[in-house]
Amino acid sequence: MSGKQIFEDLTKNGKPRPWRKNKLDNLTYAEYLLMLHYRKAAKVKECGNVLRFKKTKDGSLKLYQTWFCKSRLCPLCAWRRSMKNSNQLIQILNEAHREYPKGRFLFLTLSTKNTYSDTLNKELRHFGTAFNRMMNYKKISKNVLGYVRSTEVTVNHDDGSYNQHMHVLLFVSSNYFRDSNNYISQKEWTKYWRKAMKLNYQPMVNVEAIHPSKSKDDLLAGAKETAKYQVKSADYITDDEQRDLQVTDDLEQALSHTRAISYGKLFKTIRKKLQLENEDDLINTDDPNEDEVLTDAEIVVAKWNYELQNYFID
Repeated sequence: MSGKQIFEDLTKNGKPRPWRKNKLDNLTYAEYLLMLHYRKAAKVKECGNVLRFKKTKDGSLKLYQTWFCKSRLCPLCAWRRSMKNSNQLIQILNEAHREYPKGRFLFLTLSTKNTYSDTLNKELRHFGTAFNRMMNYKKISKNVLGYVRSTEVTVNHDDGSYNQHMHVLLFVSSNYFRDSNNYISQKEWTKYWRKAMKLNYQPMVNVEAIHPSKSKDDLLAGAKETAKYQVKSADYITDDEQRDLQVTDDLEQALSHTRAISYGKLFKTIRKKLQLENEDDLINTDDPNEDEVLTDAEIVVAKWNYELQNYFID
């Protein structure tokens, strides 16, 4: 094996893509599933074992064939899903701005008090229902042209509780900032979220306008925040195995049949028009138009070596 070449996949900026780190985390996750007696453990372990790439003209690699387990908590799949969601969202936002050049973007964060494993799934479902209810409130509905929302769960290791919060990228009409009949303050957003969630306390809500003068950078940051992992692997892969097993089991149960990301109104229409609806395809995470120039490209194959804990060129 000493003559084998270690596989390396660099971005166009020369930064190594984290295939090895995510595969190592994937193996830890698979081991946890096995210890917890989940039947999918063996399939999760095989995720991304053989990677086939096409080499582009500039020497970078584009994945064209592998097998992903698509488990919600799998670090490899979560990484690819985040990349795909982010790239698709940028395409949707650009098209929305082209159709409504005077529209403005807002970044909204909605949260509630921490909950525990026995109520986390119910709370996540309630989040989705309450958000849909809130978006139908008259003042919000008339101003919001489109939106994308994602739910993130973080772990409080001190008391074993979970914090669920929603990231929302809103596209509002040009009238939004003109007068109080259209503008919604942070205080009002808080009131609407409390009403939609039917809470008896003031929830944590934050809203920020993305300024036109630096909208490109702010939009990119907002898109990445909205499209990022639903749960970070660092929350269930730590140096405390017993705690990790409990967290993994809790999250497996809680995230079942919940939506990680959802589009509404104009964004949903554009997503359908651009044919970006294939959520299961974790191979093609970039612009689909790039495939046209890779017909006769050189093939690079990387295989995971369990003994040496790395990918090697085959």
